[in-house]
Amino acid sequence: MKVIKQSQRTLKKAITVIKSGGVVICPTDTVYGFLADATNKKAVEKIYKIKKRPKSKPLSVFIKDLHMAKELAEINDKQAKILQKYWPGKYTFVLKHKLWDVRRPTIYGVVKETIAIRIPKYVFLNQLLKKVNRPLVQTSVNMSGQAPLVKIGDILKQFQDIAGSDPAESDPAILLIDAGNLKKGKPSKIIDLRSKTEGVLTRLR
Repeated sequence: MKVIKQSQRTLKKAITVIKSGGVVICPTDTVYGFLADATNKKAVEKIYKIKKRPKSKPLSVFIKDLHMAKELAEINDKQAKILQKYWPGKYTFVLKHKLWDVRRPTIYGVVKETIAIRIPKYVFLNQLLKKVNRPLVQTSVNMSGQAPLVKIGDILKQFQDIAGSDPAESDPAILLIDAGNLKKGKPSKIIDLRSKTEGVLTRLR
């Protein structure tokens, strides 16, 4: 794993790693997260392996804008208004997966019937999503079942098996973007938009 401080130069490196099928550990608007190209099966499998996460547990997906959301999910007008109101932000919305659109590449790490998607509110991450122009699977940095990590030291300690003796020189296919210790945060709130819109709005207020 290569560790670099967050900067504009970091963005280019993160793009290269993502497009080459690697995994990026990146700060977000909630906690540090694992990111990988959602259309790359091997890249998605790396995240499951690193976290020791059961493959029966689907991953959520970061997207760059509402247009990309509509490419991946079936979204009606009422649902679109809710998404526009709460994105970018800390809400992950569960929608019906658009399976019939054969023009789109397969999204890995999700179930066939549904897809959980979000536009984050974090400048570096928003820039990355726009430049990569692909949906990115994402999940908090932690071993499956444990609390999300927000401190760099804890991340390196927890994942020292992939860091090696010198984290700056080992596996370049895994990139840790060091933005310092984050404030203790919570993962995004998950809202199922497949239910009645009125009930969803009540829970959001």
